[in-house]
Amino acid sequence: MGKLKIEGGRPLRGEIAVSGAKNAALPILCASLLSADALALSNVPDLHDVETALRLLGTLGVGIRRTEGGVTLQASGVTSVEAPYDLVKTMRASILVLGPLVARFGEARVSLPGGCAIGQRPVDQHIKGLQAMGASISIEHGYVVAKAPRLKGTRIVTDMVTVTGTENLMMAAVLADGETVIENAAREPEVVDLARALVAMGARIDGAGTDRIVVHGVAQLHGAEYAVMPDRIEAGTFLCAVAATGGELTLTRVMPDSMDATLDKLREAGAQIETGADFIRLSMFRRPKAVNMRTAPYPGFATDMQAQIMAMNAVAEGTGVITETIFENRFMHVLEMQRLGADITAEGNTAVVRGVERLSGAAVMATDLRASAGLVIAGLVAEGETLVDRIYHLDRGYERMERKLASVGARIERVGGTPAATASES
Repeated sequence: MGKLKIEGGRPLRGEIAVSGAKNAALPILCASLLSADALALSNVPDLHDVETALRLLGTLGVGIRRTEGGVTLQASGVTSVEAPYDLVKTMRASILVLGPLVARFGEARVSLPGGCAIGQRPVDQHIKGLQAMGASISIEHGYVVAKAPRLKGTRIVTDMVTVTGTENLMMAAVLADGETVIENAAREPEVVDLARALVAMGARIDGAGTDRIVVHGVAQLHGAEYAVMPDRIEAGTFLCAVAATGGELTLTRVMPDSMDATLDKLREAGAQIETGADFIRLSMFRRPKAVNMRTAPYPGFATDMQAQIMAMNAVAEGTGVITETIFENRFMHVLEMQRLGADITAEGNTAVVRGVERLSGAAVMATDLRASAGLVIAGLVAEGETLVDRIYHLDRGYERMERKLASVGARIERVGGTPAATASES
């Protein structure tokens, strides 16, 4: 099993090109099911989760052709409407085939994803919305079985803000009869990116990026070419790394406008930040100041950046209070950071981080994707050697992170294993 070996204590200097966004690529890949024509995607990241999504689509009968930095998908020969448990259990985003399959083929059989290490992420809002659109849904032997000769436009009010729920219902609605209104919709940039991809395929969607999305159903979609947006979480992770270690880093191929909450916190920590249309330059020549942070749906601070800010706070001046409101079990990295010498007290959904002058290298174990990133940042700033185990989590969402960090001065290498090793949770 692969590990990352890190010799900490070195500032980062240089330039990194940010990869395409995992959380945008996955729903857009599933959107290929909505048309018989080819969907040619570029800026698709080379990640374990993307490979899982492609395997799932291939199982359904979607034609897949790899291209340089992308993939072309054609769902003209779909032979199955069943997403099996063996694939869904490794990646919860597999539920995103449910809406497209029901919308275009009138039926779907999708395994329930099961539990998740960072907390419960129920799919009841997906089911509620599809039922409101006229689908008949039952749970049979661990599968969601949905049938609808033709979905009908309606008004859907979700009980909670759900990104994948919004995406699933938006994809289902594009081929429904009439107008569908999704209230309390997720506003994340990845939702907007999916909407743009669907519009490129001929969908009619208004309001993406607000809490009210209106979809005017069309008879069919056509093929398109589309470039996946840059990954704001990968970008934020690298920025937190240089804020913790010191130095100067320029990120290219980014969307700064999608990262306001993260950039504001890093400025509050003392970083000097310059942005352009597609670049961010961060300079940090002092010890960071501790910041308080509360996770919230977009445009609030992303839960996917919580562990990275915690790592920066661990070596900051002062005390920072971090409140996690999205997932109930997303402080599992606290114990591992404590092994590196971090002074963190967690109770319920709140963690108090008292900054220390230095961390010391140790062997630690990743518990989920973003916890892995937080531990890498902590290792980059710790004195001595840090060994991060179970980095298959990291390969789910970061494209060759160790190579990118090494290119800007980090002493980091992969020991054993290869990227995109088998993951066991999402």
